[in-house]
Amino acid sequence: MENSENTEQVKEQEPVNDQNKVKDQEPEKVLEQEKVNLYAGVRGIAVKILNRVDRTDAYLDKLIDHEFKNSELSGQDKALLFEIVHGVLRWMGKLDWILNGFYKGAYSKCIPNVKNALRVGLYQILYLEKIPDYAAVNEAVEFVKRLQGQKPADQANAVLRNIIRSKEGIRFPNPEEDLIGYFSAFYSHPSWLVRRWLNFWGQEQTEALLIANNEKPSLTLRVNTSKTTVDEFKELLKKVDLKFYDGKFLNDFIKLKTLTNITGWEYFEKGYFSIQDESTGLPCRLLDVKPGLRVLDLCAAPGGKASYISNLMNNTGEIIALDRYESRLKILEKNLQRMGATNITLKEENALENNSDEFDRVLLDAPCSGFGTLSKKPDIKWKRDLGDIRELTKLQYELLQKAASLVKVDGSIVYSTCTIEPEENYDIVKKFLDNNPNFVLEDARNYVSEKIVTENGCIQTYPHVHQLDGAFAAKLVRKS
Repeated sequence: MENSENTEQVKEQEPVNDQNKVKDQEPEKVLEQEKVNLYAGVRGIAVKILNRVDRTDAYLDKLIDHEFKNSELSGQDKALLFEIVHGVLRWMGKLDWILNGFYKGAYSKCIPNVKNALRVGLYQILYLEKIPDYAAVNEAVEFVKRLQGQKPADQANAVLRNIIRSKEGIRFPNPEEDLIGYFSAFYSHPSWLVRRWLNFWGQEQTEALLIANNEKPSLTLRVNTSKTTVDEFKELLKKVDLKFYDGKFLNDFIKLKTLTNITGWEYFEKGYFSIQDESTGLPCRLLDVKPGLRVLDLCAAPGGKASYISNLMNNTGEIIALDRYESRLKILEKNLQRMGATNITLKEENALENNSDEFDRVLLDAPCSGFGTLSKKPDIKWKRDLGDIRELTKLQYELLQKAASLVKVDGSIVYSTCTIEPEENYDIVKKFLDNNPNFVLEDARNYVSEKIVTENGCIQTYPHVHQLDGAFAAKLVRKS
């Protein structure tokens, strides 16, 4: 079992095959050292991360960040690691379909090291044109040999080379006979999710959504207008030759044309901008905050919405930001300090246990399945199932009922998610309105473009329609 904490000194370790030096070390240190070297290099670290994604609930981004901080990878190697890990998870269904067809024996019973080494190799063969096929094969084979021995390495070699020879003739399920199977394998989504979406939206819309989910994500920035103006910030981008588009629906959001390590730019540390999808700004605009109001953010971490609300309030009034986890609040606090948001008080508390005085506005950005963010977080589609959605809807409704108890008469709640699942979105709002006649749903067209507002008056974005993350928001006003 590999230990990610042992990656700090990958390049500084002495070779374990130097027998004289090995004899002088404690047995435990030798074992520790061997684990480090087994997973050395970009592909080895990629396999280690993928193994952890397979067997734990750890967030992909946190696993990658840990390796970035605790290894000596160059900037170029970090970019390749990010590409390989996200790419394998994005296309894992398709990779596994192909590997299963070429593997002699039960591919599904492969141990994680072999399975993920094959996935990493095949992803490079199919999607990374700058890496020669022979190099992708050799890296995978050497890795398997290092960990599992010659026989599994020979089998990995045979599988990958057979795929290269047959690349143009790979067959998938016939869509006329098995549309769910075809979409699941070819577009790399779990079949239960494909079946759901076909039932909701039909073949054409579902296929467009699957394609959009597999696009590499763009990088969107929100300009912190408490420190600069949108026009001034655009001039700063031009000076460093970063090309951009204006936001589609919000004028203080800017989309970069290419991915870049923007957090290394001096103006990031100065708090001139935050990295957040334009969809995250929509609930904040819908909340319609004014300077001097008292606002509650019930599920605040990592803080992008709280920071934006502070910005919209000109850093006046009071915002109480809750999160139940201290570690998440520390990240939130760091982000708020960087952005210069001084009217926010952080509280470590379970939102369901909050009994504060009533607020003018309450934002409930509820825990959700996250199925609107699959281009950025491809691991989610393999970790969630229908049972998760059912459990989440219970929590979402409880949180909305709690929010209702914390808002003043004539005040408002905005309920929002980053998912496209109806049960987590309008179904929650409808149930709430049926049981709380003292609340009414206000039409979101009063605050945002009608292009992103449903016939029910709620905000709903879709990746394939709006080129934003999938997100939902509804404004509920307390009348008595």
